[in-house]
Amino acid sequence: MRKLIFGAVAGLLVTGLIPATAAAQGEAPGAPGAHPSWLPANKTGFGTAHDRSSNVWFTLQGGQLSEVYYPDLSTPSIRSMDFVVTDGRSFAVTDYSAKSQQVRRTDDDSLAYEQTVTDDQHRWRLRKTYVTDPGATTVLVDVDFQSLTGRPYQLYAVADPDLTNDGSDDSAARARDAVTAQDASNAAALTAKPAFTATSVGYAGASDGNTQLAKTFKLGQYDTAAKGNVVLTGRTSADGVRDRHVTVALGMGAKAGDALKSAQASQRRGFRDIARAYDRGWQQYLRGVAKPPSSLKTGAERDLYQASMLTLAASEDKHHPGAFIASPSMPWRFGNNDPEWSPSGTYHLVWPRDLYQIATGLAAGGDTAAANRAVSYMFGTQQQADGHMPQNSRVDGVPYWTSIQLDETAFPIVLAQQLGRNDLWPGVRKAADFILGYRGPDGQASPYTQQERWEEQDGWSPSTIASVIAGLVCAADIASHNGAASDAARYLAAADKMKADLPKQTITTNGPLSKDPYFVRLTKDANANAGTTYNLGNSSVTMDQRAVTDAGFLDLVRLGVYRADDPVIRNSIRVTDRDIAFTTPTGQFWHRYTKDGYGEQADGSPWDYTFPAESRTTFGRLWPLLAGERGEYELALGDPSSAARRLRDLGRVSSSAETMPEQVWDENPPSGQTGFPAGTPTTSATPLAWTHAQYVRLAWDVKAGSVLETPRVVRCHFLGC
Repeated sequence: MRKLIFGAVAGLLVTGLIPATAAAQGEAPGAPGAHPSWLPANKTGFGTAHDRSSNVWFTLQGGQLSEVYYPDLSTPSIRSMDFVVTDGRSFAVTDYSAKSQQVRRTDDDSLAYEQTVTDDQHRWRLRKTYVTDPGATTVLVDVDFQSLTGRPYQLYAVADPDLTNDGSDDSAARARDAVTAQDASNAAALTAKPAFTATSVGYAGASDGNTQLAKTFKLGQYDTAAKGNVVLTGRTSADGVRDRHVTVALGMGAKAGDALKSAQASQRRGFRDIARAYDRGWQQYLRGVAKPPSSLKTGAERDLYQASMLTLAASEDKHHPGAFIASPSMPWRFGNNDPEWSPSGTYHLVWPRDLYQIATGLAAGGDTAAANRAVSYMFGTQQQADGHMPQNSRVDGVPYWTSIQLDETAFPIVLAQQLGRNDLWPGVRKAADFILGYRGPDGQASPYTQQERWEEQDGWSPSTIASVIAGLVCAADIASHNGAASDAARYLAAADKMKADLPKQTITTNGPLSKDPYFVRLTKDANANAGTTYNLGNSSVTMDQRAVTDAGFLDLVRLGVYRADDPVIRNSIRVTDRDIAFTTPTGQFWHRYTKDGYGEQADGSPWDYTFPAESRTTFGRLWPLLAGERGEYELALGDPSSAARRLRDLGRVSSSAETMPEQVWDENPPSGQTGFPAGTPTTSATPLAWTHAQYVRLAWDVKAGSVLETPRVVRCHFLGC
């Protein structure tokens, strides 16, 4: 992961690329610059204006601004913006390198954030407040810079554009007291109020502002950087003593002139007015949805609930209604922008499965309009000609990865039925018929799936089959409302057969984890008593399929296919608790499945798919959202007090600014070591919309004392009303 830390650029500094004075002009040296890559995925802030006309989003990571998305939520276009403090003679320190970093939302009912960074040597303090302009495509950063020694210092803003999801082909130029960057499609402009007193452009790791200041404590003012990984730098007028305040703007646009106009217009309007309008937009949104339910006992829990509703709402693209991304982040290798992952994709895409989770969370919280936009998007934009939903897509609906996951075609049907969307019958019919007609590469019949919900294995999966059965029953209900009785009969007959076949396919009676029957994670051959082996992937081991478990079978209960007190369900709970649960100081959480490898290495460094099979180089950590699924099961079982504890534990894993992670540290190294406390967020995707949605949904379920999203038609068909 590229970070412009001082030691990393030492080799470039000695080549003579960096001048000893600030008198340089013309083209910056060092093209094309360092390899562009994205910042770690553990975001502590995610914001945008509620207004749809302002299609720009920001994230925070550590002590700095991280990715800015523009013109849509599938397109990161700024890697970072940080600040450098120097005395011009003896030191230059980046704000993100300081150990003392605090971040908070400035108001419980908004997505405005404040970062406070204090120098390790206690020479200065920066307080930075972030919003976006509801009337423009501008990110505004209001900065209070305080010298703690009484001596004046110099404060520089350094922005790293990676325009249109690719930082290798940008150009940059000075524009009077501003600096701009441009590629073929988009542009950025960096301005300040009061205006910058000096500006420069350069190439990352060679002639950028961070590198210059680290070497000489001065800024050489290069005019242009023709093509490559460019960086924009401006010296502010703030010295921390007499002048403490400056507002920095990152304007975005199709052309450099557009971006500059946006930044300048926002500066003229002023941070105070824009921040008030920004807050009003989110306050108005919260007034239109339900207040936090009484199941949330503390102020911190209610704040997290509101943050979750706001985060889910902010995850919707402005120009593609209903397109909610999974996370505004690029974890681990996905952020490296090497040829295989360039441009960056993955989490800032729309997964139908995640979208179902997001939509049911929003609907539970009273935003049924958003849930309806989501299901309309799935059937109106994402659905493919043959009826299936893509594994994931950009916000415009263009598929990104193309594996078939049957739950991602089934869940939209369930959502349509839950929302009473009988008008979606044509799309529902195509989806249900695709499920019935699907065949694997060797002719395997549905409910075989090319990938199950963790997207790593093919076979027969209890969680996938649960969604398919529920989807077919819901399709039958929609068919009946549209006078298609024969279709309804077909779908119900298929659902009944799949339930009848499920035990042979997914319940082992001779597995090693219990003398009594239990659900396995999946089977490769539709025979849960066969000792078929497979490699788990992600540097993990090869195992007998009967020895691999996960808790996906709980969807059979949540979706109304099985009773909560079914003996096999109960025994499978005992098996998974022994095999994949771990209790941390924040609560009990679960791994995705036995010996999962999708997570950091033993020293905390990033996951990579390149490590050898069987090496156990990487370890999948604990997933908090699985505690939410367990809480839903406990409600169905009639144990509301246990479900309430799950809600409490789920709420304990958020950051100080209420972003909720994909994973938390577990029992494997480096957990428990300094900096890696068990039960706290890893550098996995954060905020993960699914986790926030699960928190909202469970809060309302606990209040109701039942699982509200269980489709009544499914429960009535299999279990009686």
